[in-house]
Amino acid sequence: MSSPSPLYPICKRNPAFATVSGLSPGARRRPLAIVAATLLGLAGLAIATAPLASDGKLAGHWSGTWAASPQSAWIPLEFSGQTIRQIVHASIGGTQVRVRLSNAYGSSPLHIGAAHVGLRRAGASIAAGSDRVLTFGGAASTTIPVGALAISDPVDLRVPGRADLAISLWIPGNQLASTEHSLGLQTTYVSPEGDFSGADTLPEGITTTSYHFLAGVDVGSSAPSRAIVVLGDSITDGLHSTPDANRRWPDRLVDRIRAHKGGDRIAVLNAGISGNRILHDKAGTNASARLDRDVLVQSGARYLIVLEGINDIGIPGGSAAEDVIAGHHQIIDRAHAMGLKVYGGTLTPFQAFLPGIYYSAESEATRQVVNRWIRTSKAYDAVIDFDRALRDPRNPAAMLPAYDSGDHLHPNDAGYQALADAVDLSLFDLQNPPRRATTARGASSTPAAPKAKPCRCPQ
Repeated sequence: MSSPSPLYPICKRNPAFATVSGLSPGARRRPLAIVAATLLGLAGLAIATAPLASDGKLAGHWSGTWAASPQSAWIPLEFSGQTIRQIVHASIGGTQVRVRLSNAYGSSPLHIGAAHVGLRRAGASIAAGSDRVLTFGGAASTTIPVGALAISDPVDLRVPGRADLAISLWIPGNQLASTEHSLGLQTTYVSPEGDFSGADTLPEGITTTSYHFLAGVDVGSSAPSRAIVVLGDSITDGLHSTPDANRRWPDRLVDRIRAHKGGDRIAVLNAGISGNRILHDKAGTNASARLDRDVLVQSGARYLIVLEGINDIGIPGGSAAEDVIAGHHQIIDRAHAMGLKVYGGTLTPFQAFLPGIYYSAESEATRQVVNRWIRTSKAYDAVIDFDRALRDPRNPAAMLPAYDSGDHLHPNDAGYQALADAVDLSLFDLQNPPRRATTARGASSTPAAPKAKPCRCPQ
């Protein structure tokens, strides 16, 4: 949970990043009137059969390899004919790549003048010979309507698992970056004015730590692959983990999975947004409303882990336990209807985080009620006891000091590792990959109710 307000401190954006006027004439910060935007851009997701990859193999299996959930920028940057180079850490590899761009929160159409992808060598430079031009329906540029999503045509590029990719976008004219993922925890490079999207090294400009317009990257290969999507708040988003180090708990989960046979074909997609709630908007659209866009349409999605609800409980005027539980039920039912297995994470301890404002005896009691339901209701296909992984055995309402980042709600790097270690890898059928039940038209059909796998751990 977090936001730029005193109650929700997420990313402390340098005020210099609120404008890039020093890099191009006419660029300046100005107020943004955000209009209501359609959350689904599903009409643009129809993809033609993948062509042969450069090695002659059909890249017929697609999966997300990286994701960042779009949100409305609090202080949007304004770009003026500049190039943005954004670095993503692939969870699985493939022989082809396609990129998803979002204008979910824009108030006007988003113009992309040019787009490239390549393997990152270091900093803002790409490996020689890896640059690829991205096209959209065969065109080198595209315009994304308000509220919509655009997906690039596939390009041949051999991507190793856990490699860094550099996605470069040239933004012509003056355009606001009103759609971003605020807590990127990864350096994003912005050039001076000019189209440098195909340059091996980006000219020096400024940096931010947010993602702008970039919502996801898919890889294709001849081997079947599948994805775990993690729906969460700032704890999943990785607040207080080391920047540029990929130490969020979903990243650490990838490392664990890849150490096992078959794990190199299982991606983990992070759908966390700092400040997120199940039932109400705050720093990002509520989880119930963004479930379709951020989870259910992810390429190759087969599993969903849900770690949501602490902000519903702790933010002043918080929701009652029965309302939070009802929100969980809706997420479970909708994900099951799309053929996903759904695993519930218990809510982690937060004693002493903004006492009397966020933490109170009442909010702790509500957390215990919600956790008891997650553990015992059998509504989820299985339970991942994140609470048990982080809590202090001598004081179960508080986080173990060795895992505490210092604010008593968000873990440090060791705590995020503990969350990843709490996940039972047998939940992902490493040797026997499941398939969604599909109709003749390829749409997911409703599966039989899965057998619940309750948590066997102290409550």
